[in-house]
Amino acid sequence: MATPSTILPGAREEKTINDFPLPTRQAIVNSGYPEWYKKYRGITGKARVIPLTTEFLDYLKADGIILPPDTPVVSISDRDSGVFSVTNTEDSDGDDDDDDGENPAQNFPEVHAAIIAAIAELGGAVYPKLNWSAPKDAAFMLGNTLKCSSPSDVYLLLKSSNFITHDLEHVFDETVDTPDETGKLLQLSDVEYALVLRKWVDVITSVEFRCFVKQRKIVAITQRDLNHYDFLENGKEEFLALIQEFFARHLEKTFPEADFVFDVYIPKTLLTESRVWLVDINPYSPKTDTLTFAWQEILNINPSVPDFKPNFRLIKKNDPEAYGFAQPYSAHKLPRDVVDAAAGGAESMLQFKNDWKHIVEGLGATGVDDSSDEEEDEDENGSGGEKKGDGIGKTNDGKVTG
Repeated sequence: MATPSTILPGAREEKTINDFPLPTRQAIVNSGYPEWYKKYRGITGKARVIPLTTEFLDYLKADGIILPPDTPVVSISDRDSGVFSVTNTEDSDGDDDDDDGENPAQNFPEVHAAIIAAIAELGGAVYPKLNWSAPKDAAFMLGNTLKCSSPSDVYLLLKSSNFITHDLEHVFDETVDTPDETGKLLQLSDVEYALVLRKWVDVITSVEFRCFVKQRKIVAITQRDLNHYDFLENGKEEFLALIQEFFARHLEKTFPEADFVFDVYIPKTLLTESRVWLVDINPYSPKTDTLTFAWQEILNINPSVPDFKPNFRLIKKNDPEAYGFAQPYSAHKLPRDVVDAAAGGAESMLQFKNDWKHIVEGLGATGVDDSSDEEEDEDENGSGGEKKGDGIGKTNDGKVTG
């Protein structure tokens, strides 16, 4: 889909994905939210960055999903100081089994308290992510939303997400690096992990854009919402001007990497009154989703040609890409029973855990063989009904957070 003007002039051979220059590990760190937020907090949404302890990281990596009991009530002080007093009003009735009463938050009380305070300070609802990734693949666990109103909501999403696991275990895969002056290589153990809680807002996804920077120039721009919108084509030049002005003023000379990817949000209807907000920064890496582009196209764009203009790609009305038949992140989803339990929040998940435990214990006590012919016949006759995840993964009124 690349136009001839975007390909390197006089190039002997078109670049392929195999020619992709792998990012350095430092470039990956520089694109992490806690790293760039310190510099650009004035041009992005309100958020709180919570440093994570070893105990909390161990909790995220551990198998299984164990959530803490009901979250304590947070009393906000009269002064607008950002200081919160946490009062635990939880009344333990002692009905739970011994292991069912386990409270994992006891292992990371500082992080747990910071999450409670941040949620209250940010208006009662937040959008969570780690340094690089949000748990978008686990949104179905909370009714197809990343809107969290309690620590348990946050933990449920983080624990259920393969994207979060990638951040914790594989973020330096497919990278290159050279030793520093002391001869040390940047290792995964050197990463300072943090939980980012962003104030929840209902985003108009049609005005979110992803921008690709190469040699400190924007070379390509794409809409993030892969649906057709008539008004985008009509306002294309104005959106381009706003993005380029924003980049030149805030990012072009200040971000440490010459090649990177950034997302922006331009919410106002009247372009003359629009404000550009920085949503995220991503590494210039094959792992970053190019949406309407292919990485090979971007690799072959030459920003040094005279009168260069970024390739701004929108979804056309009759473009097959405008019709997303596959549900997003479907490969990461769970059985419907788990989804239904998750939709009810932390208490429902704990109840599901208890019910499942009793079922398993009952099978063991009665000697029922779960692979018996009788049970197989019952399944084949459909007595339990086929459980399909109909509707799971669809957006809620087309709105997400950003």
